[in-house]
Amino acid sequence: MRIAIIGGTGYTGGNIAREAVKRGWQVRSLSRHEPADPVDGVEYVTGSYGDAEDLDHFADGADALVLAVHATTDDGASVLLPHLQTIADAAENAGARLGIVGGAGSSFVSDGGPRLVDTPEFLDAWKPESLTHAKVLEWLAQNRPAGSGLHWFYVSPAALYGSYAPGETTGKYRTGGDILVSKDDGSSEISGTDFALAFADELADPKHQNRRFTVGH
Repeated sequence: MRIAIIGGTGYTGGNIAREAVKRGWQVRSLSRHEPADPVDGVEYVTGSYGDAEDLDHFADGADALVLAVHATTDDGASVLLPHLQTIADAAENAGARLGIVGGAGSSFVSDGGPRLVDTPEFLDAWKPESLTHAKVLEWLAQNRPAGSGLHWFYVSPAALYGSYAPGETTGKYRTGGDILVSKDDGSSEISGTDFALAFADELADPKHQNRRFTVGH
């Protein structure tokens, strides 16, 4: 398989790149900067995903285009939403499946809600990023539904996820639909490596067409 990762030098994108290389896949990464810790076997390209011509060239020949970037700047301004059309078009033009690394905030904490981002415990500082990622999912559902010509999936991690909490590699994970994956004690977490495992498994064996799924330990 040939995959092209937008944001392959970041925490999640880097873990997906490592998992893909481990499987013998061809991996290309697009980011604004050279990687601080390059993965052997990954082709690194510097540039911007906002340029349609450059993005078409980057995605050309890929079986999957992976989007693994922040949705907002540090001050909360959206940087991803204005470019969703360009990204979706690049995947469709290449005949590639689009895989999106989403946020946990849009996941429902139970059947029927509320969303994690709407709970009292969710920190205000996290809301701009989380709500913008929720809008990414809404945009895809409205503008690229099943039968539209673009095949995509969107993965929301567990509540505790990120470089600040790398967790343990277990080689196992559980998935849910739109509901946050939690343990019996109420905790919700997933390591970066096991999230990448779940993401790569979906690329290898598609089970979620044009919809979101959640993942956790």
